[in-house]
Amino acid sequence: MLSEFLSQNLVCPRDGLSLTQNDAVLICPGGHEYPLMDDIPVLLLDDCEQTIGIASESLAVASRVARGEIPCDPYFTSTLGINDIEREGILAEAQKAPSGIDPVARFMIGATNGILYRDFIGKIKEYTIPELRLPPGAGKRLLDIGCNWGRWCVAAARLGYRPVGIDPSLGAIFAARRVTRQLGLNVDFVVGDARFLPFAEGSFDVVFSYSVIQHFEETDARKSLAEIGRVLTPEGESLVQMPNKLGLRCLFHQIRRRFRKPVGFEVRYWTIPELRHVFSSMIGPSLFSTDCFFGIGLQASDRHLMPAPRRWLIDVSEFLRRLSKRFPVLTYFADSIYIASNKGPKVSAPRTTAERPK
Repeated sequence: MLSEFLSQNLVCPRDGLSLTQNDAVLICPGGHEYPLMDDIPVLLLDDCEQTIGIASESLAVASRVARGEIPCDPYFTSTLGINDIEREGILAEAQKAPSGIDPVARFMIGATNGILYRDFIGKIKEYTIPELRLPPGAGKRLLDIGCNWGRWCVAAARLGYRPVGIDPSLGAIFAARRVTRQLGLNVDFVVGDARFLPFAEGSFDVVFSYSVIQHFEETDARKSLAEIGRVLTPEGESLVQMPNKLGLRCLFHQIRRRFRKPVGFEVRYWTIPELRHVFSSMIGPSLFSTDCFFGIGLQASDRHLMPAPRRWLIDVSEFLRRLSKRFPVLTYFADSIYIASNKGPKVSAPRTTAERPK
């Protein structure tokens, strides 16, 4: 059964009409139907170009299940976007005695946390839960766009938010539900598309997203940001991580691909002025702060897991991040930045001071 929040706030991603449940199907008055898989709504669209292949695979798997076919892989690893070795590792891990770490989370850490975590694939002994740079939630509703196995949902719930996670990967969403239930947290999950959020207008106090919209071409990024603005309450705020075109590591990656136009799910690099314009016009007045230097995804909360050279890298990144609060110009050279936007009158050029979101 759907939670009370989802029952009241889920809408058809095509026409925005309310959804009603009929057994294992959600139906809108316009006649659009969406499957429920073990009470998880699958609200992807099958008549638009997907931003990532796992969305198409999630739709295909959901269709097979709806037809009564029994999936051979209960972890839906074909929807995770991982290689065959990692897929086999998940299935092999699932056959072992429980280790306390969900098999999908164990093998997805490289994809979700970044390149510096690749040595930990299949080896983590604890969940890598990052610091969410938001004030305590006090019961506020938070949407995590691109939640994958749920690490940011866990961080949000521990801060007092009532999170909802959305991701186009069926396997990731089921993993996120397993992880949050294992940790005793109450979190809702939906399989869906950031460009067509299946929630009523004004459903969330906060929208968060990390390492997701950076993969979208500009048209899709604008659609996603407009959707964020739509689902926020009038006083709502968003916190979105994006790469910085002038970051040292980001420049290295651009040089390595010879500054060619990105394709597929490759990272798109934006300048801070570009980000300021699009976020302010699609959501509202926006401020910038440093996430980290020397890459995307470095988390001080994971320092104790890292070998000495990476601990040093994290320490330097954190020192520069703290320094950027006093000298905002440093944010213009960070590799990963946060954009904090307050829903309100849309403007083309908000204040430019880089500071930590509050």
